[in-house]
This record gives sequence, C-alpha cells and structure tokens, in this order.
Amino acid sequence: MSAQSSAILLKEGLREKLLKPDYLSGSEILLRCLLLEGVDCVFGYPGGAVLYMYDAMYGNEDFHHLLTRHEQGAIHAADGYARSTGKVGVCIATSGPGATNLVTGIATAHMDSIPLVVITGNVATSLIGTDAFQEADIMGITMPITKHSYQVRKVEDLAGVIREAFHIASTGRKGPVLIDIPKDVSAEKTTFTYPAEIQIRGYKPIEHPNKQQVEKLLEAIEEAERPVILAGAGVVHSGAHHELLEFVNKTQIPVTTTLLGLGGFPSAHSLWMGMPGMHGTYTANTAIQECDLLISIGARFDDRVTMNLEGFAPKARLIAHIDIDPAEIGKNVETHIPCVGDIKSVLALANEAAKPAQTESWISKIKENKQKFPLKFKDDDAVLKPQYVIEMIHETTKGEAIITTDVGQHQMWAAQFYKFNHPRSLITSGGLGTMGFGFPAAIGAQMGNPDRLVISINGDGGMQMCSQELAICAIHNIPVKVVIINNQVLGMVRQWQEFIYEERYSQIDLSGSPDFVQLAKAYGVKGLRAQTKEEAHRVWQEALETPGPVVIDFVVPTSEVVLPMVLQGKTLSEMMMEEE
Repeated sequence: MSAQSSAILLKEGLREKLLKPDYLSGSEILLRCLLLEGVDCVFGYPGGAVLYMYDAMYGNEDFHHLLTRHEQGAIHAADGYARSTGKVGVCIATSGPGATNLVTGIATAHMDSIPLVVITGNVATSLIGTDAFQEADIMGITMPITKHSYQVRKVEDLAGVIREAFHIASTGRKGPVLIDIPKDVSAEKTTFTYPAEIQIRGYKPIEHPNKQQVEKLLEAIEEAERPVILAGAGVVHSGAHHELLEFVNKTQIPVTTTLLGLGGFPSAHSLWMGMPGMHGTYTANTAIQECDLLISIGARFDDRVTMNLEGFAPKARLIAHIDIDPAEIGKNVETHIPCVGDIKSVLALANEAAKPAQTESWISKIKENKQKFPLKFKDDDAVLKPQYVIEMIHETTKGEAIITTDVGQHQMWAAQFYKFNHPRSLITSGGLGTMGFGFPAAIGAQMGNPDRLVISINGDGGMQMCSQELAICAIHNIPVKVVIINNQVLGMVRQWQEFIYEERYSQIDLSGSPDFVQLAKAYGVKGLRAQTKEEAHRVWQEALETPGPVVIDFVVPTSEVVLPMVLQGKTLSEMMMEEE
C-alpha cells in the first residue's frame, strides 16, 4: 500500500473498520482486500460470473469502480494508471469472452513489466472443465504472459491470494498477476482475516547488489575513455531517477534513454543524447557504436534498440548490465559486469564511491554531434506537419504533461520531439506495440493523476480501436486531451512498405475513417480540427482552456515519414537521415 493511500484510510478510520473479522462473502472479501491494498480505482466490465462481485459494490461508497465500454479499455486503463502512478493497476472482467478480451492488455503489461492485478470471474467450480456457458481456461491461455496466476477454489484462501498477488505484482521485476475466481467462491462466506505478513516460498527477488560487482563497474569507469549509459524502463520502475542523475553528474558519462526510459533522465541535461535504436538520434546511435564501455541500466537490449546484434556496440571492450531480473543479463548481449539488484539500490551503492571518468574529449565529440545532427524535419508553411504539432504541444506544456501514445509514427514523433522532464510522463506500449492502448491508458493516467494535464496522442488507426471509451470521458468529465495525428493511412506500415517493399502499398488506406470531430460530438465530447499551423495553434489553445475532455483532429500529410531510421538487418551505424 502506498503511504498516501494508507494515510487516507487511517484518517477516515476506515482501515480499522475493514480489518474487522466479519463473516463475509468472497466478493465482500475481495472488495475489502482491494481497499486495504490502497486501490482507489478499479476498471472493469460486469458479466454473469462476476455478478456477486458487482452486487457487493452496490451501495459501497468506499469502493470506486469505473465502467469502461470494453474489457480491453479496462485493462489498458489499469495499465496507464499503474505506469503513471507506480501503484498496482486493477481490472475486473467476467468469464469466457470477458476474460479473453483482456489477453492483449495482459501481454502488453507483461512485456513492459507493469504491475497489474487482473481479476476474472469463472464458472462455478462444479462446472469447470465441462465446456459450460462462457467458460474459458483463462489461466492456461495467459500462463506465458503473466508473472503468476491463481485460481481460488476455496473462499478461505481468497484474502491470502489477493495479498500475495499484490506483493508479487509490485516487487522484483514487476508484472501482471491473474486471480481467477469461480462464481460459487465469490458467493460463499467465511470469517475474514487479512494476512499481516506475506511468506511466499521460493519467491525472494534480489534487491541488494553484490558489492564486488559494483566495484568492478566503478573500476571499469575509471579506465574507460568513451563510456555510455543506456538507461531503460527499469530506472523508472524502481524510482531511481534521482540516483541516476547523481551517478551521471559524478561520473560525467553521457546518457541515452530507451523509449520506455524517456523521462527517467532529464532531457534538458547536457549529457543526454536522446533515444537510441531504429528511430534514435544520430548522436545516441553513434555513441553506442563508438563507446568502449556500455553500461545498461534497466534496459533489456531490445531488438529495436540493438538492431543487428552482430554489429551492436562493436568497439565496447566491456558491457555492464544492471537489472533486477537475472534472466535478462546475458540474454541478448554478452555481459562482462553483471549487477543484479534493484536499480535504486545498485546506483545508491555506486554513488558512494563514484568518481569522474576521463571523458572530456568524448563529451566534446558528443556535443559536436548534437550540434551537427539534431533531430529535424522539413517544415512547410503550406501544410501541417506532425512533428510541428508535437513541438507545439511540448512548447505549450513545457514538458510537464503526462503523454500517452498509441503505436506507430505518431509514437515515434512524440518520443523524438516532446522533451520529457520527469519519470512516468510517457505512457506507451513498448515491447508488444499494442494499437488501441493510448487512449484508454490516458483515462487510467488521468484517474491516477487528477491534478495533471494528460494528453493522449494517437494515430487515426489506433484511435478507432478503443474510441468507444469517449463515453466515459463524457459521463465522468475526465479531462483528457485526445490528439489525433490524422494522416488517413496506417502510417508506419506505409513507411515500411515505401522503404522495404518498393512502394507496394497494400491494405493501408484509412480514408474511409469517421469524421473524428463528429464522432466526439456523438459521445458528448468537444471536437476540434486543424489543417494549418494557424488553426493548430488556435484549436490547441481552445482545447487547453476547456475544462473537460476534448478531441483534436490534426490533419497531416500522408507521405510524412519518421527519420532517422535504421532498416531491419542493418546496424546502428547505418542510419537513414533526413537528407536522404
């Protein structure tokens, strides 16, 4: 439980009330446990197998549930809530199709190590395995994409399972945990006892690093002439952004942050080089290829970062890897200095003895590359460019907004041209690349951060996958600003078809999409459109001044591409630049 949630419960005297050993149904136990875990919003969609749970919610003023319009919207909202707050996100769905509609969201969270507790109903225990109405083996279906799974067969076990699920989801390498509750278990009663302690045999994540390995890392830094830090999502997940900043200031090592690591290191820092990889900056990619020491901090050497592994960081004499999950170390890239542990703890230990590296000439070269090869685009006063829109959004928000994105070209432009000042400010699907994620994730982020400006940046393709969630923005006046970068095409697919498939454009035309302004109005949400720079500034200002939700349709050219780009099979040294 977070300190804030605990304080709220204690202040209201609610915790003592919830801990009473009352005689309760499984559904009532579930709600009590969620409140005791500090859950302040659950996202879900009811159905037959979870009706006892929803009946327990009736009249319960302490329990907050948000009814989405699709189960996928519910789990993406829970995901966005978790990424933006650092707390465990929770969603509920019924058995069968309700549960299977969560699968993409579970896989999304699993790939990006996001803490979720996913609660599904199931048919009664007596019917399991009989192909009963709306029965699906959701544990079997999701086994490869959950950190752990439970099916509760006895109501007496429920409280302990929930306590364990939250612990597993939120410790070590975080991830989604499934709790499957048969309908009869949700109805049966027992005396409620909330477990005071958690003891899970065989589950003891390594938090504190081996001191000798940290010393080896510091020795390698002293000997290096061209070191580089590759910082990933692990920095954000562990809350280690302050420790990373201190480490960089002490060692004077340049930093590149992965897509999911953006915000984990301040973009305004003179040693930040931008994002690496397929659409990374020239400076970041060149530094990786030229470095003699590469230090991965919470990054898993994803293929979109490394590209051709055989040509990745060819001059690196040593590669160090700091990660809480020992399975990641050496998985993709040979590691010479492994540091297993919580990143916050590892960096705190390293900072005790960290000294400046001999990087003066190296930093001069990197600064020269940043000046010579900045991210840029060919602006045009006659048309509205998508990069211009992202820059405008950054300038008006000063990098202080929470940005969620869907997946595609707009995602890369947001990563390139919005400069993130803080961790948990970029909410995006990295590993799975899930279209339809961005908008419902923004709803979850706004529920978890009611006082922050939340902007959902989407393509016209992904927006149509969960656009029905506009209904709950209207009903509850959730003030998300929904930006649509509308190029009337599946942009990233088109770009690949242009560069790799010799301009054979197959099944990418989205020109028959709805009028997004009218679609917004149909749901009771303000809709605005811009096709020129002047219109863009005017409607964006109107959106920012509107207290509730707004959809802004920015119409941009179909042919615009994301550059730089490293084609599949190429190395980070083989970048296609803007001039090409």
